[in-house]
Amino acid sequence: MSNINIIMIMQYHCASNMILIWKVIVMIATRIRTMREEAKLTQAELAKQLGITRSGVNAWEMGISVPSTQYVVEIAQFFKVSTDYLLGVQSSKTIDVSGLSDEDIRILYMLVNHLREKNK
Repeated sequence: MSNINIIMIMQYHCASNMILIWKVIVMIATRIRTMREEAKLTQAELAKQLGITRSGVNAWEMGISVPSTQYVVEIAQFFKVSTDYLLGVQSSKTIDVSGLSDEDIRILYMLVNHLREKNK
């Protein structure tokens, strides 16, 4: 294999990696904004909950920067989602059922299944 072919392969892999990184940044930004808006919080309110500035939250939502590992965990805990969901590795959300009775969990499960069937 010639040096030119090796360089072309390396450039392709670098470009592919950059696209993947950009997709993750956009996913994090979109998920943070969506969850914040669903919770009816302003950027300032979320920032206060996390102990950062409003401009920090804005930078995350704009894709200008990404939260550190510590903040990825804190954001996931705050919104009660997994870090995988926040990072776009998993598309499903989780529901915290702690404090619910077995009967409550059964009813919730039936409701979720009903809504899935209804929305097919």
